[in-house]
Amino acid sequence: MKKLLILILASFTLVLAACNASEDKEDEGKAEAKEGGKSGGKTEVTFWHAMGGQAQVALDEIVEKYNKSQDEVQVKAEFQGTYEETLSKYHSVGGTDDAPTIVQVNEIGTMSMINSGNVEPIQKFIDEEGYDMSNLEENITNYYKVDGKFYSMPFNSSTPVMFYNKDAFKEAGLNPEEPPETFEEVEEAGKAIKEANPKMKGFALQAYGWLFEELLANQGGLLLNNDNGRSDTATEVAFDNEKGKSIFKWVKRMMDDDTFANYGINSDNMVTGFLSGEVAMFMQSSATARDVIDNAPFEVGVAFIPYPEKEERQGVVIGGASLWMSKGKPEEEQQAAWEFLKYLQKPEVQAEWHVGTGYFAINPKAYEEQVVKDAYEKMPQLQVTVEQLQATKPSVATQGGLMDMIPEERKIIETALETVYNGGDVDEAFSTAVEQVNDAIEQANAARGE
Repeated sequence: MKKLLILILASFTLVLAACNASEDKEDEGKAEAKEGGKSGGKTEVTFWHAMGGQAQVALDEIVEKYNKSQDEVQVKAEFQGTYEETLSKYHSVGGTDDAPTIVQVNEIGTMSMINSGNVEPIQKFIDEEGYDMSNLEENITNYYKVDGKFYSMPFNSSTPVMFYNKDAFKEAGLNPEEPPETFEEVEEAGKAIKEANPKMKGFALQAYGWLFEELLANQGGLLLNNDNGRSDTATEVAFDNEKGKSIFKWVKRMMDDDTFANYGINSDNMVTGFLSGEVAMFMQSSATARDVIDNAPFEVGVAFIPYPEKEERQGVVIGGASLWMSKGKPEEEQQAAWEFLKYLQKPEVQAEWHVGTGYFAINPKAYEEQVVKDAYEKMPQLQVTVEQLQATKPSVATQGGLMDMIPEERKIIETALETVYNGGDVDEAFSTAVEQVNDAIEQANAARGE
């Protein structure tokens, strides 16, 4: 009986020791999380992103190189779906321990992120270190500077360009080295192309709110009042004028001439139509340049986006996304994230990103890297996208509109454009869009108590 009691006591001691060890390990884990996650002795940085396809391959390579380049930080890149899905997921965990250290958010999510209160503005780290943001591309950083400070770090940036079929231009007797610059020149080129090849349309414009905003800015037009929502919160649209309506009228004229190809909102069908010879010109993101050029069975030209001949070209608004840091993370983890954000801006890193994806280099010194020079030798069209960005005149128009309801505005514009594409009246479609966007602005301001 005594032996049995000793055995029971011994077993109990072992169980108790195991429990204590487990609790110690759990306490260690909690302390580790409080101080900043550790991975193999490195501070772990969780990075949520929305890059798929080739962009994800390029990003994963950059992250892997960074992790191998030093022994203090381990970045863990995690794909979260589309921009919209990533932003939604972030808002569901923002301010909690489940939030990532860094999250990639597209440009129109800027005010949504600021208003969330769950981000640590990178201006804090810029000021502490005296980091010089002026080394980065001005026409990119202009968008992300809000009320005189940076909340996020620019990363993947693009603008729309106009792609055109050089072979179709030659067949129509047009100079393939002198693409049309104005709305009216696009119309005339479309007529010549259709006359030379009745099966081919001249131009296609995706029913996409972003492209409307770009065509508006290129004329110096504003999307929102109060300096595009930058001097104060917008209270109504600023495009209820001839500049805004000119885009709808331009499409209608090409429809009347039977030179416009209607692909609606579907960008994939539009690109396929271009590659198969259904249409000779279209507008799309500069980030698609490599794919379009690589897959075309003809020589592809890349040009600046057009503007009405009575206006002067102003330039383009940056699209793409920036990287945000979560508030409330341990100091060590935030500092590790800051080191990674700075690494991404290095010329050699940005050169690889630009060549590997077609996105712009945030740091213009990247264009001096040999890998970029070699790429331009093989694909000079890529250089045109950069030239258009750098030729942009800085202004509130080319900074772009800033408000949390812009995603809704884009959908309203898309519906209006599709209405016209399907035979609807220009004036009616335009006035309805203006009214609906103004309602959306009013509702957004009311929801924030403004």
